Amino acid sequence: MRIGLYPGTFDPITLGHIDIIQRAMAMVDRLVIGVAINRDKAPLFALEERVFMVEEECREIAARVGGEIVVHPFENLLIDCARDVGAGIIIRGLRAVADFEYEFQMVGMNRALDSSIETVFLMADARRQAIASKLVKEICRLGGDVSKFVTPAVDAALVRRLRRKA
Repeated sequence: MRIGLYPGTFDPITLGHIDIIQRAMAMVDRLVIGVAINRDKAPLFALEERVFMVEEECREIAARVGGEIVVHPFENLLIDCARDVGAGIIIRGLRAVADFEYEFQMVGMNRALDSSIETVFLMADARRQAIASKLVKEICRLGGDVSKFVTPAVDAALVRRLRRKA
């Protein structure tokens, strides 16, 4: 069984993430979505909320393509998470050159820790390259429409959360 790990904070999950998930499903039998607990970041949504949103958004994808999607919170090293879930590949999305520099360093470190786990990069669809969770939150916080960047359920969650904080 081919198992892939697609890690991220998913705060919140965007249409860019969903694009990568859909395309990654063609490469693996089981895709584990690793929802990272990153204490250096101050997420808008709690871990449980992010996991729930990812599960909800991935339910239809798994049903449509016939593969298995598992959502797995993690706080350890990415390479250890990959080992924990039995992943042979780590899937990363790239939007721009700026992403590549960071990802290039991560691949080198991960290969030094475990050379048996490959990293595969998927370029974001051209229509989704500008989407970043950080920007989506900022646009919504300032009253902008983010419906082009997230699903209706995530849009509603963002509006509820950010209106409460304002």
